[in-house]
Amino acid sequence: MNDSPPELQVRDVTVRFAGLTALDGVGLTVAPGSVHALIGPNGAGKSTCFNVLSGLTRPASGTVRLGGTDLTRLAPHRIAALGVARTFQNIVTTEGTVADNLMLGRHAHSRAGFAASALRLPRAVREQREHRARAREIAELTGLARHFDSPVALLSYGDRKRVELARALCLEPRVLLLDEPVAGMNAAERARTAEVVREVRAGLGLSVLLVEHDMGLVMRLADEVTVLDFGRVIAHGTPDEVRRDPEVLRAYLGTPGEEDAA
Repeated sequence: MNDSPPELQVRDVTVRFAGLTALDGVGLTVAPGSVHALIGPNGAGKSTCFNVLSGLTRPASGTVRLGGTDLTRLAPHRIAALGVARTFQNIVTTEGTVADNLMLGRHAHSRAGFAASALRLPRAVREQREHRARAREIAELTGLARHFDSPVALLSYGDRKRVELARALCLEPRVLLLDEPVAGMNAAERARTAEVVREVRAGLGLSVLLVEHDMGLVMRLADEVTVLDFGRVIAHGTPDEVRRDPEVLRAYLGTPGEEDAA
């Protein structure tokens, strides 16, 4: 297991696009080793927040810090190198085998260099073997071991989504950003992915920030929940506290009467 990951702090982050405020003074803290869910209706600013955290969007103001390191103005590859990995809502690729895709995630840890790899020098061959062994371990952890040498295009939708997760884990992150990891899955696939997230969090000792519309999964997995609406934080607390918050019921979960009827 890794050492305890550093705290991820988002403070007063504001993002504007052509005069439209997508995030308005957003703040949250992902405690070391926790699962923190970021929820809200469509257009609330969740994806924009993830883009800020992964370096794809620069905020107009505010800061993002990982432990003592300021991530706010860093390029995406530097943020990834510091231990923040992200998955995306949509499957990025169906090319190659599962092993090929996971080895892409190991690229950031390569030290042999292009020339040594091309010439198949002993140290490059040894490093490649070590990376492949680590990729296989990640495949085992995420339930993909039996598909390790299979083409991604032949996998089920749920397994392809887990390839995205496994590839992010191959970066050896300290904080994992999961963007709707069970979107489009059936009930069995959602349950399996939820179990994988639990195992990953426990086995690798990392923190997870989760964007997800499946409220059942959020309530089962999250230690803390932050709720966005129109780019602003409207609630924060434990899953049980958030699901009873009147503002959350109004903005996202429906009115108290609708919830009781459901």
